[in-house]
Amino acid sequence: MAPQLAWIGLGNMGRGMCKNLVEKGNLSEPLIIFNRTQQRATDLQSKLPSGKSTVAPTLDEAVANSDIIFTCLGDDAAIQDTIATAIKGDVKGKLFVDCSTVHPDTTNMLAKSIGAQGAHFVACPVFGAPAMADNGQLVCVLAGPKSDVEKVKPYCRGVMGRAEIDFSDQPQGKATLLKIIGNTFILNMVETLSEGHTLAEKSGLGGENLHNFIETMFPGPYTAYSGRMMAGDYYKREEPLFNVNLARKDARHALNLAKAAGTRMKDVEVADEHLAAVQQHMGSKGDIAGIYGAVRQESGLKFELE
Repeated sequence: MAPQLAWIGLGNMGRGMCKNLVEKGNLSEPLIIFNRTQQRATDLQSKLPSGKSTVAPTLDEAVANSDIIFTCLGDDAAIQDTIATAIKGDVKGKLFVDCSTVHPDTTNMLAKSIGAQGAHFVACPVFGAPAMADNGQLVCVLAGPKSDVEKVKPYCRGVMGRAEIDFSDQPQGKATLLKIIGNTFILNMVETLSEGHTLAEKSGLGGENLHNFIETMFPGPYTAYSGRMMAGDYYKREEPLFNVNLARKDARHALNLAKAAGTRMKDVEVADEHLAAVQQHMGSKGDIAGIYGAVRQESGLKFELE
């Protein structure tokens, strides 16, 4: 008999991942969904195929009625609080799968607390933007006991993702360690593009000419972010694709890890300074791509395009 699945956390990544679980996950029972703000769960349910999901009124109910519980939350405090509540009941034999981007120490602590209650735990952070979550094109990083990882794989490649990075039988924190380090590549990419576009504008090369080079040499994320910058998408969105507060959280984790390891990530230090300027300028609507606006300001231009 197929396991009953639940999904907790419906941010701009979780919503797309839920959609693909429902549409491509070959679920035998409706997906149980829960979000702290229940309206977000009912809104998502209305957009999913009829009869393929059900909204749990409480976290306790979602966990009690499920065999595999996916979580995807914004920060360390949120996942810690959620798991602490979830494991108060009888969770023996249940499998928790966390897709959140958190510090590896947090992940390893979750593994310990979940295991102490007789439950199982797999870390499954994902690489990819919300559009990739919607289209099932994420890269899933799986860590934990191999027998547990194998239970999660049917919902990764071909369902929520296009590929898997398999850390079976490695500590769960290895997955989030890779995720934090990997996210610095994204942060540094945005910083490089921002500085390049600003120089292109001020030197007379022009953004279009630079973009032609980028899409020829670096198709994919570089081209996508370059296009967002040129279109002004970095300040026009109502809901950021990669919230500046979450980007700074990831940067802090990376800098913390680097310090603990006896090294530095100077590029991340610079990018985090620009993220702080984005926070100041845009508040909660700030997006990681707003680094472009911060670099523009630093160079004597307006944050927004003129």
